[in-house]
Amino acid sequence: MDTRSDQIPLKVAILWHMHQPNYREPHSNRLAMPWVRFHALKDYLDMPLLAASFDRIRVTFNLVPSLLDQIEMYVNGAIDRHLELSRIRAEDLTPGLKVEILETFFSANPDHLIKPFHRYWELYNKARREDANRQIIASFFSSAEMRDLQVWSNLAWVDPMFRSDPVIKDLFARDKQYSEEEKHRLLDWQIEHMKRIIPTYRTLLDEGKIDISFTPYFHPILPLLCDTEVAREALPDIQSPARRFRHPEDAARQIQMSRDRYRACFGRELTGMWPSEGSVSMETLDIMLKQGITWTATDEEILYHSLLKSSQERPNPAAYSVYEYGPGIKLFFRDHGLSDRIGFVYSGWRADRAAADFVNHLKAIRTRLDGRLHEAVVSVILDGENAWEYFPDDGTEFLTAMYQMLGDEPLIETVTMSQAAADIPTRPLKSVFAGSWINHNFRIWIGHAEDNAAWDLLSITRDTLVKFENDNPGFDKERIAAAWLQVYIAEGSDWCWWYGDEHRTIHLEQFDRTYRRHLAAVYEFLGLDVPAELQRPLLLGAKTSYNLTPENLISPTVDGHVSHYYEWAGAGCYDCLKAGASMHQVTRFVGTIQAGFDRENVYIRLDFHNRMGVELLSSPRFVLDIRTPEPLRIQLTRDSNGAIGGGSEGCYYQMDDILEIRLDRAFLWPSGAGRLGFRVGLQEGDQLVETCPDGEDLTLDVPSPQQELFWPE
Repeated sequence: MDTRSDQIPLKVAILWHMHQPNYREPHSNRLAMPWVRFHALKDYLDMPLLAASFDRIRVTFNLVPSLLDQIEMYVNGAIDRHLELSRIRAEDLTPGLKVEILETFFSANPDHLIKPFHRYWELYNKARREDANRQIIASFFSSAEMRDLQVWSNLAWVDPMFRSDPVIKDLFARDKQYSEEEKHRLLDWQIEHMKRIIPTYRTLLDEGKIDISFTPYFHPILPLLCDTEVAREALPDIQSPARRFRHPEDAARQIQMSRDRYRACFGRELTGMWPSEGSVSMETLDIMLKQGITWTATDEEILYHSLLKSSQERPNPAAYSVYEYGPGIKLFFRDHGLSDRIGFVYSGWRADRAAADFVNHLKAIRTRLDGRLHEAVVSVILDGENAWEYFPDDGTEFLTAMYQMLGDEPLIETVTMSQAAADIPTRPLKSVFAGSWINHNFRIWIGHAEDNAAWDLLSITRDTLVKFENDNPGFDKERIAAAWLQVYIAEGSDWCWWYGDEHRTIHLEQFDRTYRRHLAAVYEFLGLDVPAELQRPLLLGAKTSYNLTPENLISPTVDGHVSHYYEWAGAGCYDCLKAGASMHQVTRFVGTIQAGFDRENVYIRLDFHNRMGVELLSSPRFVLDIRTPEPLRIQLTRDSNGAIGGGSEGCYYQMDDILEIRLDRAFLWPSGAGRLGFRVGLQEGDQLVETCPDGEDLTLDVPSPQQELFWPE
């Protein structure tokens, strides 16, 4: 390597994707859920301000136009149910409203958005009492406690960057015993805060401190809009919807709407686009090309399959090249592993250690790219909001350390995606494999009976609108436009994200109801009767539950092996791979968790999705976090032979093919019975690698000896 190449920095393009589903209800100024407002307090303003505060840092923010619409709705007086309940005078809350508040006002990551705040944590634990039903628990809450809960369920979402604001600072200092006036001052402050978001992005873009790209307007999976049969390229045997949906004109319309919104918002043309979920196909790229999009991006797995499809040579490493399709549209391919380290791994690490690990990975990549640095860029692309709920202080310390280290490192240069598209030489890409950033396929959004039913209802509704418009040329154009808007909203990816088995949320029924309401609104705008099919839920049955329900007593041998086929038969089971949260993690170590009990013990079993990956960790250990209801942490460490196994008071465990844990019931509860809440974490040294489940505890109800008599053995 000559002296000049020694000084060439590695270009790194970081893209933060800002997205929430379209929660606005048809015919109203209401949003079905509060997540846009919450993330506006926590993510949408501090993220660009923090990045722009470092002189040598340049990043790209990808915004979904329908997200900006919802922010503006709040600024103009929109309301959601949480906000509505927050505004009610605490003394005027009826018993029913108290129950509703206790059921919905703790919808946040307990470890990082509830536990750090003494009063919020206190109210959280009081609401989780196990010795009474919800109505009885609600009666134990005074008006002062309910008002404190109204305040904290809003206050906890405020990003650390803004907690020095006089209004916010005083509320954090007070901790409890808030007045109605203070509560309403906080709620009014939220709206003023949201007014700053879009102008801030515009200013930072004009100053050249950040770049901004858009997603198609309502975040649809463009290849599936063009043709649902495209899913067969990655999954030839996938079950298709009964009705083939093929409307590339809708894909073009979603892009055109984004272009119009971008021009109105920022006074310039949209040139870059992160397609929803990194979903691409040749047909969608052709549409982007015709609409003037000059760069887009997807996952590195798509590149490998595209090169195979094109019979093209694959440079090593391939993902750091910029490719050109068309010609005319540049393609970036995200470093899957590095992106996932930020999204799913670093939350459990010390901020400085995580930032150093990230920079060291980049330095290693730079070494591998010796001689190719002038034509390479490392693309790191991930969700810019949901990940931070799992970091202390909303990820502020980690992001600050990461930006500082990147800025201080002369051999690394952060660039925007637009800069990389303009400056880096490209390689031609003859063909593009149709898929998304998740396992290079579209299984999340099509193939399951629920997904396919949603596509069929969308197809029927769209056909009805087209026929009505053709048959009634003189009909009110505004109502026709309003009906089309509902179709475009229903084409968004978020509905089928929650249909099927892949992901779960306590809000499944709300998502299903809102999706069907958008389709029903098409008929309502046209003055037609709403079909009965849109009045029935699409959900086919219970999703993976956090509550483990055994069918009978079990007494497995705790030796780290499946001693016989029926050893765990009847245990309650949680599938960690299917029970995804709002973010989707492809790399998992733990596959399933089972739990059950006999007369003396509770048993927990972990089966591995990536057993070899656990062994490859330098110093793996497991941590069992228990709530019974008092918190208890048990370290599952190596024995003298180097294997994970051993025992402590009330606990014995062994790991080989599987990890088996035995807990003495008398150790957990004086009575030997109660509700066990637990999570299992995998650590590498003192750094957290994975937690199962990610958010809420798993629960196991162990009956009293009297109830136990009726359990089968």
